[in-house]
Amino acid sequence: MNEERNVFGEPLEPCGDDPVTGFYRDGSCTCGPAAAQHLVCVLATRKFLAHQRSLGNDLTIPGPGFPGLSPGDRWCVVAQRWAQSYAAGVAPPVVLASTNLHALDVVPFEILAEFAADVPDDPGSLA
Repeated sequence: MNEERNVFGEPLEPCGDDPVTGFYRDGSCTCGPAAAQHLVCVLATRKFLAHQRSLGNDLTIPGPGFPGLSPGDRWCVVAQRWAQSYAAGVAPPVVLASTNLHALDVVPFEILAEFAADVPDDPGSLA
């Protein structure tokens, strides 16, 4: 299988392993053979999580193999969901090196780059 690429055209870096993210729960925002759309690596914020909950996508509720998210967690989100949050003014920070190149089919690089973030020392402090 070809190595997947990030939005810079470089090898895709892992997004998160606590909790383990990705459609395939491999820690990366990979498309893989199922053409998964969990492509944007974000740092979850309170506002983003509340917005997703208001849309019926409550990422804070634990489920089978999923502990639920808290502010500061790194998570691969569906590119269209990120675009919804952007349109609503609550887009979370994006880890570009861990965001799949295919996210650019949904969101222009320039917009993602506006939300580029290094992981803060205390990710739990994200509003």
